Amino acid sequence: MPLKTVTFRAPEEKVAALDQAAAIHQRDRTFIINEAVDQYLSLQEHHRDLIEERVRALNAGAPTLDHETAVKMMADMSKKAKRKAR
Repeated sequence: MPLKTVTFRAPEEKVAALDQAAAIHQRDRTFIINEAVDQYLSLQEHHRDLIEERVRALNAGAPTLDHETAVKMMADMSKKAKRKAR
């Protein structure tokens, strides 16, 4: 695969963290950045697949939740997680 140079600006702290990760893994900064980009793109693809799967299910007649019910469910889950963390 042909390579292309990309330039971007990052805060010094992030560059230092990248360099530290590179040193720990005995790799260069480019390798670490490419790994991070691969993981990000993979996660985005996974999210897109989940959304497309849900849209297909909805189009096929899957049940839906109204906004208020979804908000209540999320609040309940958050409360349970906080209690469990104690």
